[in-house]
Amino acid sequence: MLPNMKKLLVTLTAAGGITWLGEDPVPAAPADWAVADPVLAQYFETETRRLADACLAQIQTLADWKARRQECRRQLQEMLGLWPLPERTDLKPVITGKLEHAEFFVEKLHFQASPGLYVTANLYLPKNLDKPAPAILYACGHSRAVTNGVVCGNKTGYQHHGAWFARNGYVCLVIDTVELGEIPGVHRGTYSEKQWWWNSRGYSPAGVETWFGLRALDYLCSRPEVDRERIGMTGRSGGGAYTWTVAALDDRVKVAVPVAGITDLRNHVVDGAVEGHCDCMFFVNTYRWDFAQVAALLAPRPLLFSNSDKDSIFPLDGVLRLHDQLRRLYQLYQAGTNLGLLITEGPHADTQDLQVPALRWFNRWLKNDSSPVETAAVKFFAPTELRVFDQLPADAINPRVAETFVPRAAPGPLPQSGLIQSLEEKVFRGWPAPARPVQPGLTAQAREAGLRCRTFNFTSQDHVPLQFHLLQPAKVRKPRRLVLSIVDTADWTAAPFASVLRGEWQAAELAALRDQLERESAALAFFAPRLVKPEELARLPQKKANQIRRRFMLLGQTLDSMRVWDIRCAVQALRSLPELQRAPLTVRAAGSMGVNAAYAALFEPDIARLELAALPASHMEGPDYLNVLRVADIPQVLECLRDRLEIEPAPKQRPSPPAQ
Repeated sequence: MLPNMKKLLVTLTAAGGITWLGEDPVPAAPADWAVADPVLAQYFETETRRLADACLAQIQTLADWKARRQECRRQLQEMLGLWPLPERTDLKPVITGKLEHAEFFVEKLHFQASPGLYVTANLYLPKNLDKPAPAILYACGHSRAVTNGVVCGNKTGYQHHGAWFARNGYVCLVIDTVELGEIPGVHRGTYSEKQWWWNSRGYSPAGVETWFGLRALDYLCSRPEVDRERIGMTGRSGGGAYTWTVAALDDRVKVAVPVAGITDLRNHVVDGAVEGHCDCMFFVNTYRWDFAQVAALLAPRPLLFSNSDKDSIFPLDGVLRLHDQLRRLYQLYQAGTNLGLLITEGPHADTQDLQVPALRWFNRWLKNDSSPVETAAVKFFAPTELRVFDQLPADAINPRVAETFVPRAAPGPLPQSGLIQSLEEKVFRGWPAPARPVQPGLTAQAREAGLRCRTFNFTSQDHVPLQFHLLQPAKVRKPRRLVLSIVDTADWTAAPFASVLRGEWQAAELAALRDQLERESAALAFFAPRLVKPEELARLPQKKANQIRRRFMLLGQTLDSMRVWDIRCAVQALRSLPELQRAPLTVRAAGSMGVNAAYAALFEPDIARLELAALPASHMEGPDYLNVLRVADIPQVLECLRDRLEIEPAPKQRPSPPAQ
């Protein structure tokens, strides 16, 4: 960096001086972020529309779809963390107990989807079976079942479905989920637990729930009571979402009735339905899908859309839009009668109005039976009676499955060209195409103490207005050095940047900076990527800020991956100024923003030098980019940049005083 520049900037104070970069007072957190920040709201609107318009747009004929279907299935597997598909190891099924009702039996059992990854379940078996029967895999939604501090699993909350199907002649397997099963795990990593590294690992609990469902089908097919050619799947809410993904990946599901488990990106991102959902509802959207593409993978099998008209987290308008897209595909298959739509009155609730048509749909397609349904879904057992384990297994990995479910890239050096290609394909697909050069516009300028101070605005992509601030001595028309400092949120209220950004410098400090820049024949720029300023993301309540970050990931982006793009655009904008085109460029940044700068440098060879400080050791600490740990980690990226890199060592810790 420029000699003594850091020491000079750290000493800046908030007293007097030039006001060319004056900032308005930081406003209070808005009650409605979309009203308070219409530009950000428009960004999400535009990006969502772009993905919605592209969804299935190339499918004009059945041949078009058949040519793409297998690759779409593979992409979904990858986005769920299931590509390549994990090994189908021994299920090691164990029946731990059996209950009897006048019309059916219930087996309490567990199996291992992968070694140590336990699935607890109840299998409902009709009495007096004389031949293999049709079967239903029931995936549970979010129902917390705890009795006297004992977790019984959400299968007990949905037991009425298992009993009802058994009373109507079906073998029904009801399986627990990761978070709400007998061995509790986590569904809410990005929702509330600040586990943003899930994005970097390419992990979503939706992948584990899908894997549970695939292995549950394996178990059902192993049972002599089951007719393997007549298997259906259903579930509501979270269970509806898992019905979509399991059936999309496995043709053994012959008939599906997902209940209140899907809507489109517009509902989630623009209308805010994402705020009502934990992470198990979403795959890692690497390939930037809208949800109709998941639904398309079920065609042309019998499929009943099922939703209520006042469901706030699966709004009706999005369900209808998605159904319209899928109807076109079923018509291409000439299988329009295989697609049904059920809309009942009511909120997001498990009602008989939703249950009865589901059973009739299964009867129609799995039994060729259209007779009336006479029994009702009733709970017969106390939750503790259906519990599988008296003592949880010591080798269970369910609580920490996020750490191992998706394999990480191997450590070791990587060729830069191969790294860049992998990052473009798997990590930064959400970047816009560089359609036009970045053109900055001068919006403010001033002179003070021999310094020329300018502010430039530019747009890094549609609805992302940004600016950088440029200081250079009035005597230096064509600087021989250019330093760009990347500003993080903390820099707005603490040295070294607070005084710079507010323009509150003392005359003596300005003179010292002028002299420093004149000696080096240098220019100094400051740039804050999107949502860094305190009046933006940092001023929102934590929960609301989390939901804005989650919107990015639903669009196949992350906030930090888009900040990398912003840094690239800032570099290009600076370089577009004629007097700066030949000056070697140094980029300075710290912490997670330093990592963002490093990735920008991979793609911007015009960055001659990086001066970074206080970097996290791994993307497990930040920043988060989709799938990055499936490609590389921070040390491997820094190794590719070693010829341009200077890392400031961490300050030494003072030794602790000896114990008294």
